[in-house]
Amino acid sequence: MTTNPRADRPSHDESILLTTPFPSHSRAEEVIDGVDLTGRRAVVTGGGSGIGAETVRALATAGAEVTIATRRPKSAEPLVRGLATARGAGRVRTARLDLSDPPSVDAFARAWRGPLDILVANAGIMALPARVLTPGGWEMQLATNYLGHFALATRLHAALRDAGSARIVVVSSGAHRGAPFDFDDPHFERRPYDPWAAYGQSKSADILFTVGARRWAADGIAANALAPGFILTRLQRHLDGDTMRSFGVMDGAGNLTPPPYYKSPAQGASTSALLAASPLLDGVTGRYFEDNQEARVVQGDGDQPGGVAAHALDREAADRLWEYGAAALRTV
Repeated sequence: MTTNPRADRPSHDESILLTTPFPSHSRAEEVIDGVDLTGRRAVVTGGGSGIGAETVRALATAGAEVTIATRRPKSAEPLVRGLATARGAGRVRTARLDLSDPPSVDAFARAWRGPLDILVANAGIMALPARVLTPGGWEMQLATNYLGHFALATRLHAALRDAGSARIVVVSSGAHRGAPFDFDDPHFERRPYDPWAAYGQSKSADILFTVGARRWAADGIAANALAPGFILTRLQRHLDGDTMRSFGVMDGAGNLTPPPYYKSPAQGASTSALLAASPLLDGVTGRYFEDNQEARVVQGDGDQPGGVAAHALDREAADRLWEYGAAALRTV
């Protein structure tokens, strides 16, 4: 393994994993300390809480103008007010966006004006206990975690291109390792619905999207995916007490008891901030990171302690998924 490429040398050997000097529990602001984002514009989906909010905080305090794209803009108002008085922070605003609703995605994209330097696809839902479909017939986790973000990025392609050197950051999960994308039955119409299979599939799709986005490299657009690690946020809201206890994060009385390896939201946001703004990632695209390092390739076992599954980096699958996503959006 090598150290990070220099910022003035964007080309890299794809056979070598990229490493950074930042440990796994670094905070988001630490990994971009000294980076000046003044004049840069960013969109963070789901940026009103959890690691999304900490990503917003890091980018804004580095000087970026940040739009928090969320289903509940009012929930982000305390964050907006707090950053309005932060010294040197860029302007932060909110805009409504429901990733599971194509008209909402279209409305957000149509309202956008000017270039877009950073798009952080952070919003997501996890392990819905029952199969839920959107009005268009999409399984809700796939619709929110992948199809909505794919639609948003493609609708904003011109704005990203106009930035000259833009970055797309997609928050995935280690859960992808046990669930390749099922092209034959992505919405669980025939196979039995499983909450974790649906979640894992959507996160494999997220990584494949960044691999497929290599077609935008000539437009100056880089796209990379990441796993933020273990963090307690609203993402666990659909998990019952028995599940939380089985994960070792809740005691018999219902109190949260996260193990030492769990991260705070600010620590969980560090890899997002790294991929969004660090000069150490200049020229890097189509890769998957965890704990602020590029992950090794593994053979797709959900019980693996880390790494990225080979099925999530497969270029043929990525191109096939890109066409699938484009076709799905044409039907709505």
